[in-house]
Amino acid sequence: MPKQPYTKPALSIDQQIDQLVDRGMMINNRPLATHFLSQINYYRLSAYWLPFEEDHKTHAFKKDTHFEQVIDLYSFDRELRLLVLDAIERIEVAIRTTLAFQLSHRYGTHPHLVAELFKHTWDYTKNISQLQKDVTQSKEIFILHLIANYSEALPPIWAVVEVMTLGQLSKWYANLKSRSDRNLIANNYDFDEVNLVSFLHHLTIVRNLCAHHSRLWNRDFIINFKIPKRRPHKLVEDFNQSTQKRIYNTLVMLLYLMDQISPDHHWRKRLIEKIDQHQIDTTRMGFPADWKTKAIWC
Repeated sequence: MPKQPYTKPALSIDQQIDQLVDRGMMINNRPLATHFLSQINYYRLSAYWLPFEEDHKTHAFKKDTHFEQVIDLYSFDRELRLLVLDAIERIEVAIRTTLAFQLSHRYGTHPHLVAELFKHTWDYTKNISQLQKDVTQSKEIFILHLIANYSEALPPIWAVVEVMTLGQLSKWYANLKSRSDRNLIANNYDFDEVNLVSFLHHLTIVRNLCAHHSRLWNRDFIINFKIPKRRPHKLVEDFNQSTQKRIYNTLVMLLYLMDQISPDHHWRKRLIEKIDQHQIDTTRMGFPADWKTKAIWC
């Protein structure tokens, strides 16, 4: 079928509200709806009223669908992203630290400058050049000091990891040639390296979604991770093996790593409180029906 020009006109805020009302949404507070639609794109909000549609073709809403329900779901998703970013920050910092510590004690101060430590299928030259560019552009005082006073092409590994993005960290770790080297880092969290490699790749996608304020709560992830099947033994039963597309298994991994990295955290409690407060249908997030009985959540 040939493409057609887009002919739908831009709607005013009042027209947007009228369209929602025509489709069956209850707008009890029109000024409030006006405010939200002035601040949050109609198209962005439309992802959150999809669960309330009776017929997606006509966009007719189920009976007793209120605008406030959509805003509440939107608010939960925003709070979920902030919680996930909180966990990712702590995990990213910990993985940087572990990688730098373990590799420097095995290979010395500059393992990143030893091309032979990395897979021949990986474009080491391209990636080390990018890393050099990022280091050169860094304004961090400790980087400027190391560049000014030492002759190596790059600062030592424990400094370099601090200017890596999560995506770079994931790639440098995944492309260590020796499985023993990869396990050197993964063993700190009682993972097999294949699980940590795939989870860090997945986590890069999740972090980017959060950073760009994209919908998270019911998203189908294209890039998933390999669920641990052997260790950590106590975690294996906590996953939902029947669906790997939604956020649930990601949250299990984040929670497990938070328990290892920051045992006194309140992340678990905060997440459960948000789910209960907003009365979220957790099946849309891939949660199994008995999730609250699983050890990771208790």
